[in-house]
Amino acid sequence: MGTRDQLIDSTRELLWERGYVGTSPKAIQQRAGAGQGSMYHHFAGKRELALAAVRRSADELLAAADAQLRGPGTAVERVTAYLRREREVLRGCPIGRLTQDPDIVADPQLRAPVDETLTLLQAKLAAVLDEGRAAKELPAALDTAALAATIVAVLQGGYVLARAAAAPEPFDRAVSGVLSLLAAHTR
Repeated sequence: MGTRDQLIDSTRELLWERGYVGTSPKAIQQRAGAGQGSMYHHFAGKRELALAAVRRSADELLAAADAQLRGPGTAVERVTAYLRREREVLRGCPIGRLTQDPDIVADPQLRAPVDETLTLLQAKLAAVLDEGRAAKELPAALDTAALAATIVAVLQGGYVLARAAAAPEPFDRAVSGVLSLLAAHTR
């Protein structure tokens, strides 16, 4: 891994752990094992580096979702696989946590990839649910966009509940709850 990638990955981890304000250029350099000159050779500053890190986190989140949502099985089986996949629940979602960071939310450029990622995730889920509706696995009247938004909201809320309890069980219950709602519509 090159220095640029080390800087981006170190920033991703620090943003996830500490947030934007708590992620200093010095901490990034220390974690990456890179000097100040290397950091500023690749990036104009912390903001540009944070933007690259957020985009990389977003790309990874969407790739992981695609792996489950494009896999084998019915629409409901694929959504279930996505919801039940292995996650670092107690760390929270690397993208969702950024929505709680006032410095990220206040900066339109830093907030944009966060919003785009959550919007794309909802669209991917809605597309799979649309497939289920077309295959008559789900009822024709089902509002797939609303259900996709609900799924994303339950996941993000599940992370919050798990972190508050310092235990994964609240997340697991939230996922089980949304899967129960989905099962109620499955034919």
